Amino acid sequence: MYCLQCGNAMAPEDRVCSKCGKEVFAGAAMPAAAPFAGVPQTSGKAIGSLVCGLFFFTCLASIVAIVLGHMSLSEIRKSAGRLKGEGLAIGGLVLGYMGIVAIPFILIVAAIAIPNLLRARMAANESSAAAGVRTLITAEFSYSEKNPAKGYTCSLSDLSEAQLIDSTLANSQMHGYTFELQGCTAETQDGPNTKFRVVAYPVKVNNTGMKAFCSDESAVIKIDAGGSPQRCLESGENLQ
Repeated sequence: MYCLQCGNAMAPEDRVCSKCGKEVFAGAAMPAAAPFAGVPQTSGKAIGSLVCGLFFFTCLASIVAIVLGHMSLSEIRKSAGRLKGEGLAIGGLVLGYMGIVAIPFILIVAAIAIPNLLRARMAANESSAAAGVRTLITAEFSYSEKNPAKGYTCSLSDLSEAQLIDSTLANSQMHGYTFELQGCTAETQDGPNTKFRVVAYPVKVNNTGMKAFCSDESAVIKIDAGGSPQRCLESGENLQ
């Protein structure tokens, strides 16, 4: 039952509308669904359903769109004209159910695409790491020529201060790889360093990269498929 004045839902035993205070029932039978004479309002739930439906590509938004859509349609049908927005609710329902249907396809695409994207990113990181090792080798040769009394250096900051490498490489990490200089030794006491080692290995193996790269004063770059810099130095294969 509804108030003849404002359309508010009422219980059969009510005599005064709790919303507008008008005495709406005085002995005569009250119509089960009195027409609403005012301006209908758009259901907030219908609007919410449509808005959530626009984000149907997410599972939660699709579920919320469906729930709000059904709730708003039910309220609109029972409002005797007080509420409108049936089209919005239906639109939200359609989009919500589209999202639910699309979820398996989205999961299949993600299962195929994500590993491929990860492999592509690791391949790019590995290529950058190999290039970084070459850059450090060249920088070491240039540094040794400019500092014959010192020879090679095991400090990335030395190479950076000499403007032989950029600041990114000088920070020891670049594109998911860690770079280190080590093993600087001299042939004679107090003589210049005639040996050095450079290694590059993934920050997270099987995530930012799989291979480790290394080299020394011979300028031959080697790799270890398992990402171990120590194995690379000891038994690495020459980079093709």
